[in-house]
Amino acid sequence: MTPAPPGGPHSALILRVGLTGGIATGKTTVAGHFAAWGATVIDADVLARALVEPKAPGYEPVVREFGRGVVDPSGRIDRPALGRIVFADPARRARLEEILHPLIFAEEEAAIDRLAASPPEALAGNAGLAVVNAALLVEAGTWRRYQRLVVVHCDEAIQVERLQRRDRLTRDDALARIRAQMPTRDKLKLAHYAIDTSDSERETETRSRVVFDALLRDRAAFRSNPAG
Repeated sequence: MTPAPPGGPHSALILRVGLTGGIATGKTTVAGHFAAWGATVIDADVLARALVEPKAPGYEPVVREFGRGVVDPSGRIDRPALGRIVFADPARRARLEEILHPLIFAEEEAAIDRLAASPPEALAGNAGLAVVNAALLVEAGTWRRYQRLVVVHCDEAIQVERLQRRDRLTRDDALARIRAQMPTRDKLKLAHYAIDTSDSERETETRSRVVFDALLRDRAAFRSNPAG
């Protein structure tokens, strides 16, 4: 990968990390560990939610494309209703991604640029790890913008169980959502690091720490030799 550097006077102090994986694989759990250990975590799903709030840039384009049926009584986007539409129709899902991905990517880049504009002392600790947590980094092609790619994965049976429990889906619906995404094996081929979350929470934390420490070493190496 040859990522473009972020803007800002202290961009060389930052290691850009993409954190990705399939739905319900445990990305948020891993991101939470990274944040607790001091990394700057930028969550694409949080950005996406904000971008489709009323008056936000993504709201009107989504409503125009998918109709008032995806708007709840409060005037906000009904995410479950929108999800049922896009996971049932790949063309509709692709259209939603065409609308939102450029907006999300711009917000991610702006967040990293703001970090790079911070005083050097603010980046002295682990905050210089800029971790973007996004499910579709590989599908969208934006994984190339990161110096390191971490893929979170688990056994599909566990993924199905988690998704059913989290989103109250049938097994068939959960499988449909999982298989609508790129197969994990294809993402793993691109990964610098992988974290298997199939086992206990404690084991996931341990594996996450191993990768986090490796990223800190990578950041130190990039700082001493920015040309890579």
